[in-house]
Amino acid sequence: MKVREDKDPVEFEKDESKKGTFKVKEDTSPYINEDGTFSELELRSRVEPWLSSLFQSEHLSLLIGSGLSTAIQIEATGKPANNGMSDLDFSESSYKEKIKSFAAKSAEKAGRGKPNIEDSIRVAYELLRGLEISELDKDGEKVLRKELDTIIKKFTENISIIENSISTADLEKREKAFQFLLSFLMSFSSRTGTRDRLHIFTTNYDRLIEEGADIAGLHLIDRFVGSLNPIFRSSRLDIDMHYNPPGIRGEPRYLEGVAKYTKLHGSIDWVETDSNNIRRIGMPFGAKRLDPFLEAANVPNNYHKVLIYPNSSKDRETSEYPYVELFRDFAAALCRPNSTLVVYGYSFGDDHINRIIADMLTIPSTHLVIIAFKDEGGRVIKFYNDCGHTDQISLLIGEDVANIKALTGLYLPKSAIDKTSIKMAELIKQRISTNEEKKEVKE
Repeated sequence: MKVREDKDPVEFEKDESKKGTFKVKEDTSPYINEDGTFSELELRSRVEPWLSSLFQSEHLSLLIGSGLSTAIQIEATGKPANNGMSDLDFSESSYKEKIKSFAAKSAEKAGRGKPNIEDSIRVAYELLRGLEISELDKDGEKVLRKELDTIIKKFTENISIIENSISTADLEKREKAFQFLLSFLMSFSSRTGTRDRLHIFTTNYDRLIEEGADIAGLHLIDRFVGSLNPIFRSSRLDIDMHYNPPGIRGEPRYLEGVAKYTKLHGSIDWVETDSNNIRRIGMPFGAKRLDPFLEAANVPNNYHKVLIYPNSSKDRETSEYPYVELFRDFAAALCRPNSTLVVYGYSFGDDHINRIIADMLTIPSTHLVIIAFKDEGGRVIKFYNDCGHTDQISLLIGEDVANIKALTGLYLPKSAIDKTSIKMAELIKQRISTNEEKKEVKE
């Protein structure tokens, strides 16, 4: 934990002798109470006001990683589904060992340690492009292209398994899980209309955030325009939503419950059409297979057209678009004064994202809040130590403070624009000061 005036992270653990109590580790100085123990409510009184003030920064952004999908999946189903993602491998191609070796080097260079299927897919695409240019191994190129298409197909199906496991879970558990998701999203998006919109960024390919926003009535604004087959536009970022108050002409007000939304690595329902446009196809949340929806988009059985990063179906221009636009939005939203970024469920395993966050912290008025269930591989603490701007970073790391239930119930601000509480606080402050003045007069 590191919040407010803490100079260094404070390590603490659950006190098994008393429910709902924590105690600092032996090598740490007392944190809240002199004896080194404190309750969840005492910790909440320290964390929640701090987060509430940060969430009212001039510019607020939220970066969500796979940890959110995993958290909601566990709440809905009791455990993360075995979607077989780790079983995907290039086994038919004669270049399988080279792909495996280079993917491992790439992951090590990025600080991820063990390579994942995304590393292998990226290396395979680069290799395929090299074979196309050299024309030295036509048969090997054909085999690699076929296997790559098969792996992309399995990859998208495995992502669909995550959605399907949530959408088909027991009704009571599913509703409870979505309630956590709604509270989480609305804690960030409940900003007055006069402030800059919350900007949500995610590295996830699934549509859990979109589904949660639909249920919550949260309007998401992205670069897609259209109803039946929305098309990606480079010129539509700054649109917003207004309304006209009754009886007032010419003074539109900002609509509440609106957020901007960017999927940095693409999505399983983004496809490149024959006209070189990026479209979002109408795929229901929880659908098990992508095939019928690709057929409706006129790209049947062509999984090279599915836009999941770092997929490049043609050449460098295609690989950069639309991702170059998405990362430009990310950098533009973060790297400006009085900006706060909250990170949840992201493991700091992508150099291209970490670099932008580090650049943001070079602006003194910015702040970074890292909320993580665990620090796998020590990447979060490594980023914290290496960035050189530790005073601008707050940390909430650990399963007891960062799990979705504790987070939404105790530590995140109210998921409402609560002007009543603000007014009450002002009245209490005024009355306390008035009583103190009367006491001084009597003395």
